[in-house]
Amino acid sequence: MLPIQFEEYGQPDAPLLVFIHGGGVGSWMWEEQVKFFQDYHCVVPTLPEHGGQKGGIPFSIRESAKLLNDLIIEKANGQKVNVVGFSIGAQVLVKMLSLQPTLIDKAMINSALTRPIAVPKRILGITLKLTYSFIRQKPFAKMQAKTLYIPPNLFERYYEESCAITVEGLTRVLDENMSFKIPETFSSVKSKMLVTVGEKERGIMKKSAHDLSACNANCHKIVWPDIGHGISLKEPRLFNDILSKWLRDEVI
Repeated sequence: MLPIQFEEYGQPDAPLLVFIHGGGVGSWMWEEQVKFFQDYHCVVPTLPEHGGQKGGIPFSIRESAKLLNDLIIEKANGQKVNVVGFSIGAQVLVKMLSLQPTLIDKAMINSALTRPIAVPKRILGITLKLTYSFIRQKPFAKMQAKTLYIPPNLFERYYEESCAITVEGLTRVLDENMSFKIPETFSSVKSKMLVTVGEKERGIMKKSAHDLSACNANCHKIVWPDIGHGISLKEPRLFNDILSKWLRDEVI
């Protein structure tokens, strides 16, 4: 049994559709997608040190990617494999693709940071220890939730899970996120890839999307108009429509 939590929805014998959540949130962020894609075999994992988990393995992008590739091999059942990742989940997806360039048929890479931000892990850890009590307060959590477009009905779950992560775990997650760069083998990935970024996201995120699309000819890039970091939560209908068209090979 693989040491990673996951939930399954939809049709077990249909094409596989895996949704990988972002940092600081959980599998619940894909609630609207799971409802919409009932004609697929949806698998929604919870990354290590997320979702209020206690104990378990420490988070790393590489180990998460290896675990999820193994999960896909276990669950694919000879069907097409489609994977969607957001933020740190998109970074995990890039690593999954790079580790096994022919495993995934279609990948949707949403808001993946691929340009490292230079902050030594020791300094990051000290900073988080000093601010840890503050970031666990509800007013701060509400500000963060707003930037991620988390709806009011999901805020309490978001806040509860945010409070559950340890300072050591948070340090690992942020360090992995900020130090990630495009693996050399990404240029050899054979999957069809849709790279997306919000028009209102930071410049470094837009440059990261450009870098990914420039690195592999199988990438197609789109920019979500008037959207920041969190398209699937902000505009789930639009997101579902574009993803559905992408999966059906329709023109976007």
